[in-house]
Amino acid sequence: MTTLRPARPSGMRFVWPLCDDAQTVRHGRAIIRRELAALSLGAELVDDAVLMVSELITNALLYGDGPYELALHIDTKEIMCVVVDGSPLLPRPSPPDPGSEHGRGLRIIARLSDGFYGCHPQRYVTCPGRVGKATWFALPRSGTQGNVVPLRAGI
Repeated sequence: MTTLRPARPSGMRFVWPLCDDAQTVRHGRAIIRRELAALSLGAELVDDAVLMVSELITNALLYGDGPYELALHIDTKEIMCVVVDGSPLLPRPSPPDPGSEHGRGLRIIARLSDGFYGCHPQRYVTCPGRVGKATWFALPRSGTQGNVVPLRAGI
C-alpha cells in the first residue's frame, strides 16, 4: 500500500472580513488594488480585477446576508478573487434592461474574466463553522486568456 503525501499549497491566500456599511465596496477595491499592484501585474488586469471585486461586493451587500469576506488566491498562473456571503441563494443574471440601474454586474464579470467565474457553497475562512456561498472570478496573471468569445445579444 502506498502512503499518500498531502499536496503542497500552490500559492498564497489572503482573507479579509468585510463590514456591512457604505465604505465596504471602496475598502474592497483598495485592498485588491494594493495587493495586485504589489505583484507588478499589468495596470489593465488590476483595473479589471478592481471593477469585478466591486461588482461582487456590491451584489453580496444588496442580495446576500452577512457576514461577508473577501479572499484573494494567488498562484504562479492566475489570481482568484472570492466574495463570501451568508445567503444560500445563488446569483442569476437578470434580463437585460438598458434603463435599469442594476443587473449588469454578472455580465461585466463574465466578459472581463473570459467566462472564468462562478458561485458555489463554501465555508467561511474567518468563521470556519459557517457555510455561505462564494462568488468568484479568476484572471491569468499574464492578463490575457486568448480565448475571448464575443458577447452574444442579450448577455
